[in-house]
Amino acid sequence: MNILQICNKVPFPPKDGGCMAMNNLTQGLLNEGHKVKILAINTKKHFTEIEKLPADYRSSTNIEAVFIDTTVKPVAAFFNLFSSKSYNIIRFYSKTFERKLIEVLKSERFDIIQLESLYVNMYVDVIRNYSKAKIVLRAHNIEYQLWELAAQQSANPLKKAYLKLLAIRLKKYELNSINSIDAIAAITANDETCFRKAGFSKAIQTFTFGIDTPNISGDIQQQEDYPSVFHIGAMDWQPNIEGLKWFLSQVWDKVHAKHPDLKLYMAGRNMPISEWEQLNKPNVIIVGEVENAQKFMQSKGIMIVPLLSGGGMRVKIIEGLSLGKTIITTKIGIQGIDCENNKNCIIASGADEFGADEFAEAVNKCVSDREFYKRIGKNAKILASEQYNNTDICRRLTKFYSFICNP
Repeated sequence: MNILQICNKVPFPPKDGGCMAMNNLTQGLLNEGHKVKILAINTKKHFTEIEKLPADYRSSTNIEAVFIDTTVKPVAAFFNLFSSKSYNIIRFYSKTFERKLIEVLKSERFDIIQLESLYVNMYVDVIRNYSKAKIVLRAHNIEYQLWELAAQQSANPLKKAYLKLLAIRLKKYELNSINSIDAIAAITANDETCFRKAGFSKAIQTFTFGIDTPNISGDIQQQEDYPSVFHIGAMDWQPNIEGLKWFLSQVWDKVHAKHPDLKLYMAGRNMPISEWEQLNKPNVIIVGEVENAQKFMQSKGIMIVPLLSGGGMRVKIIEGLSLGKTIITTKIGIQGIDCENNKNCIIASGADEFGADEFAEAVNKCVSDREFYKRIGKNAKILASEQYNNTDICRRLTKFYSFICNP
């Protein structure tokens, strides 16, 4: 099949969960023998110089990108209050991108056009005018639910009201716009259920984030620093910031009191190192962005993912499972991932002082009982290999696409 993958940001290099999810699907489809072309929005936040990408990647994907300034602008956001349109969505619209899309559609015939996230759905009408391809939404999240949660958690009354308005408009757009596409490839079973309940009656299946597990374990072998604790994630994503601050303020002191020599390593893209250092927590080492995330993860011990908000699937957890890491997370962190508590991961409660005690106890147990720690990590690797193997997922996706094209 010939597939056009339209991305809301350049998916390579895969430095964050969203990029990894897009890129792994690209590589899996290419490995299945399909032809894949990438057309991406190049944003200010994730700007990538296309000509500096590896030549083999540019050749295999024929990638093109168009810059759109999606930055939130206070004046535009204010005047949007007097409009019925979703400000979240219209920031991703550009006439220049539309012209490039038309050019691509006129020059080549596609069987499938894969929309990566809701934020490129607004181009469906253009696609319909210039292509007979089947349009599939690769739903990374139920977007409006993320904004509803952000509104609920905001303590500022004005901000709360504004976020609630954004969530209402985004929900209306999201649930209406899905009727214009031919199929949905959801990333979690919960998201698939939500779309069905919203009335989507066309083809829909769940295809979780997949990872090439054999390559990771074989390519990177490194001595593990045990016992140690680490966190890695994009530090310009609010749920990561919120969760890590909660861990440092509510959990780490309890752990440090029992294990005064234990170190916590904090790594991630766009981390304001000086701000985190000012918290002045004992034995906390601010690493910042690392060149090789997998190498960093494999070199440390206990992986913490203290998420108190957010939706979709946490790609870093799948990556950690595939590396055989013992992961301690919350019910929110593990949502969409088929983990069993105290078998292939450890699920602590959540966002209050009682959850903090449970999280601290989980870290303490992993430090004190190495056999327990090793057993969780071994089972994690088995789970990743059996359920999150990218080759298997892309083969299933290929069958799904064949069915859509030839019902």
